[in-house]
Parts: sequence; structure tokens; C-alpha cells
Amino acid sequence: MLPVVHHPHYQIPLRGPATDRMSKYGHLREILKQRGLLRGSYPAPTQASSGQLALAHDPAYVERVLSLTLSSQESRVIGLPNSPEVSKRVRLSSAGTLLAAWMALETGLACNSAGGSHHARHDAGAGFCVFNDVAVAAANLLAQGVSGPILVVDADVHQGDGTARIFADDARVFTFSIHAAKNFPARKAVSDLDVALVDGTGDDAYLSALEAGLEDAIRASRPTLAFYNAGVDVWENDRLGRLGLTLDGIRARERLVLRTLRGKGIATCTVVGGGYGENAEIARRHAILFEEALALVR
Repeated sequence: MLPVVHHPHYQIPLRGPATDRMSKYGHLREILKQRGLLRGSYPAPTQASSGQLALAHDPAYVERVLSLTLSSQESRVIGLPNSPEVSKRVRLSSAGTLLAAWMALETGLACNSAGGSHHARHDAGAGFCVFNDVAVAAANLLAQGVSGPILVVDADVHQGDGTARIFADDARVFTFSIHAAKNFPARKAVSDLDVALVDGTGDDAYLSALEAGLEDAIRASRPTLAFYNAGVDVWENDRLGRLGLTLDGIRARERLVLRTLRGKGIATCTVVGGGYGENAEIARRHAILFEEALALVR
């Protein structure tokens, strides 16, 4: 059985533009239930502690989020309110990725049904990302004695700038980002390996670049564990995309990444990343990742 970490509070009620950002998780939950991936009981996280979060983030920033004292400018850059509901949710999402990573180390492959908040850097959030769940999980694993190296494969359409910045001086974590060159953020970070693609890049060119980059990243890092950010904003009609992948291309991408990592014996933890547009459709695109992961463990 494929381990899928989930919490009902991954979806929270919000008002305004951020509503769409959260409601896709409810749709995804229903799809995973229909697929038999979420049954009566499933692994669910408890909220990450301030100490766990502070292994990847500035403790003063963590305290401002948890005490609901972010400045209006900080909240504006993030794009989410500094509310009790959001604070709880981002703590759950970070803990969920950590829990899924531990399960991946035990079983080979596990998925968090949220996560991928890759724009949050050490001392600030951005782009709908409050805490960087993959960075929090990786930092906690290393602190708890998990032997690296750890590979981060970020295939969201936007560069994983926050993750790259957090681990810029940490040789135990190798960051690989494949993204649209002209998309957010305007000011890119420097990952250990960046593959920046031109607007409209389609299935064949994308998959070729991904395969080459993934092999290079694995060869350079020789990881024991990989995090895979499977953002579906690479889809050709995504509202904030700029790339040209079809649904078949997204499925081929998931199959390529998962089979390559697992074929080399690398424990793999997946997170869902971004997607923008109609919520039910976004959730169906996210579900492709879980379908391909399930096919791999059967």
C-alpha cells in the first residue's frame, strides 16, 4: 500500500484571492478517497513545533508567524493572512512532509497530500509559502541523524528559490530546480543545478531536459533520500504557468522521476507543489502523481 500523509486541516476556509489556493486540497482528498488511497484511517501529522521549524527558519520569523505578529508587508508578500487557521495549516503541512519522509525511509516511497512551499526562505515567506516544508523536513532529518546526502527535485513551474537559499551553504542537501526561466520569482536564486526553460516548452523537450538534469543531480549528490516537488503548474493551460506540458506529459514526468529515483534505490518523498486555475481540475492533475506512485508499489 502507498503511504499517503493527510490532514483534514490542509484545507481551510479563506476569503479573497487566497481561497482558490486552499480549496484544491479538499478536492484532492475526495479523489484520493475514491482511489482507495485514503481509507478510514491514514497517517496524519501533528503541528510542527517552533523548534522543528527553526531548524530551517529564523526563530524570530517563526515566532512572528506563530504569535500572529507578522507585519502587514510580510503578509502581503506571502499572499496569505497571518491568522490562526493559516498558522495551524502551515505547521501541519511541514510536519506532514517530515512524516512522509520518515515513511519513505521505511518503505521506499511515501506522499504528502500537501507541501511544496518552496518560496519560503530562511527569514521570510513569499508566493503563498509561509514555511518551507521540504526544508523543514530535510533539516530535521539531518538533525536527527539521518545520513545524507538529500536531493531536492523541484519540478514546479516556478524556481525553488527559497529551498536553494536555505541550503546554499549546506553540502548535505543538493537542490535541483527545473522551471520556466521567465516566471516567478523575478530574482532567481542559485540552486546546485538549475534548468531554466523557455516559454512554451512542450512534452518532448521538457522530458529530455528533466531526464538529463535528474541524472546529473543524482550523479552529483548520490542521495539516500529525495524530495520531489511535483507542481502541476507546468500544464499548458495553467493560469500562472508559461510552459506547455499536456496531461500525458505530466503523467510521463511523474513516471520518469519516480521510476528513476526508485530504480536507483533512492527513498522518495513527494509533495504536491503548485497549480492555478479551477480547483477540481487542479486536484485531478495532482492526482496523477499519486496514481503513478501507487502503480510503482503494487
